[in-house]
Amino acid sequence: MVETLQNLALGFSIALTPGVLFYAFAGCVVGTLVGVLPGIGPLAGISLLLPATFGLDATRAIVMLAGIYYGAMYGGSTTSILMRIPGEAASVMTCIDGYAMARKGRAGAALAIAAVGSYVAGTVSVVALMVLAPPLASFALRFGPPEYFALLVLGLLVLAYMSGGSMLKALAMAALGLLGGMIGIDQMSGYFRFAYGVVELGDGIGVVPVAVGLFGLAEILATAGLATPPSVIKPKLRELLPSRREWSASAWPIGRGTVLGFLIGIIPGSAHIIASFVSYAVERRLSAHPEEFGRGAVAGVAGPESANNSATSGAFVPMLALGVPSGPIPAVMLAAMMVHGVSPGPLLIKQQPELFWGFIASMYVGNVVLLVLNLPLVGVFVNLLRVPYPVLYPSIVVFCILGVYAVNGSVVDVWIMLVMGALGYVLRKLDFETAPIVLGVILAPMIEMALRQSLAMSDGHYGILVTRPIAGALLAVGAVLVLLGLRPLVTRSLDWRAKLALAGTKEERL
Repeated sequence: MVETLQNLALGFSIALTPGVLFYAFAGCVVGTLVGVLPGIGPLAGISLLLPATFGLDATRAIVMLAGIYYGAMYGGSTTSILMRIPGEAASVMTCIDGYAMARKGRAGAALAIAAVGSYVAGTVSVVALMVLAPPLASFALRFGPPEYFALLVLGLLVLAYMSGGSMLKALAMAALGLLGGMIGIDQMSGYFRFAYGVVELGDGIGVVPVAVGLFGLAEILATAGLATPPSVIKPKLRELLPSRREWSASAWPIGRGTVLGFLIGIIPGSAHIIASFVSYAVERRLSAHPEEFGRGAVAGVAGPESANNSATSGAFVPMLALGVPSGPIPAVMLAAMMVHGVSPGPLLIKQQPELFWGFIASMYVGNVVLLVLNLPLVGVFVNLLRVPYPVLYPSIVVFCILGVYAVNGSVVDVWIMLVMGALGYVLRKLDFETAPIVLGVILAPMIEMALRQSLAMSDGHYGILVTRPIAGALLAVGAVLVLLGLRPLVTRSLDWRAKLALAGTKEERL
């Protein structure tokens, strides 16, 4: 422990130098802006700005890219809460209750809780990254394709089980998302499927147009159909900060989101996205008042926002300790490190301690910078709600179209967003949750690849999914959740049959 503290002191001596501090600050500011703009997200932001780091030394380059990464996690909550438009995919769950809080005049409180929750989760997860990186990374390496498939399927089932409505409806929406996620080029055979000649669909339908359409555009359509538009909110200064009850209600969700996010972040995949979905589902299930979710529950903001920020640190565990990227964003950062002559892996800590511990310390600094940046801006952001709806909503539509188009420069993405907006509007009228569709689209390529790799390993035998201990245990948990979720349906069916039998008996007596 003493050695760890000495190494951390070395890291702070590097991270607090003016040069490194400047690039940490610049990364956080750019990341926040990237998160606020709908559609861009951390992956696109890091990819676009990677060439800008070529003239820097390795420490400054990695610190700046990391700042963009977790800055985007912070910034994504802003438009989610104020306009119900996810700034990036990990903010999808924040839209639901964050926007509902904004409609109640608690937008400032929601933004403040999101900022503080992100700070706490980011700081605690950096401590965990520092202490637990090597043992947790070695455990993550035990996950092969069968374990990965089982984990992703379990993630879908957890979300369906913990959703407040019907499990069958949630699974149906997840299945719809999985079908949508299979559009495009087959990853193993290269076959072009379900695209009907549209070349732009080769990479599949993007998560961004799906999420922005299902949430942002569907909300605008739903509001436009009202006889009278919602009243314009004019928040007062005293309403910008959370009340004591809101702080109390967010404490445990922040703690649970931090732990969940870090552990999920270690596993390969879009960890920060999955972590926010799982955290929301857990909070809804554990809440003493689950009926409040979707109507402005504080835990529905605190949990997911903490989870997605904590997952960013978890994702660095296998990257730094083993040189194994756990998802697309760590993969880009791994490439950046290699461009600068750094070889991530077990020897990184011994061979380049200044880089490793400077990076760790810069994450502490970055979280403080983001908190200092975001809290004073709460009052500025909330004033967007003062704009009258006839002006605000057309502006949001234009904002959505520009944001979605900017990702790939594709008109097809704009059409996908419009179609998803109409679909989201219809599903809301029919009382279906749309969040599982987004998760299905995200997970479909990963689930398919893991399943087909598993079958390739076993010469086509599905038994590999249950004979390997970790995969079998995960699938068993998933099966238990399905049975528990369907139990109310079976109970209602039996009650209905009993009533029919009783009615038949009475008729016979008459």
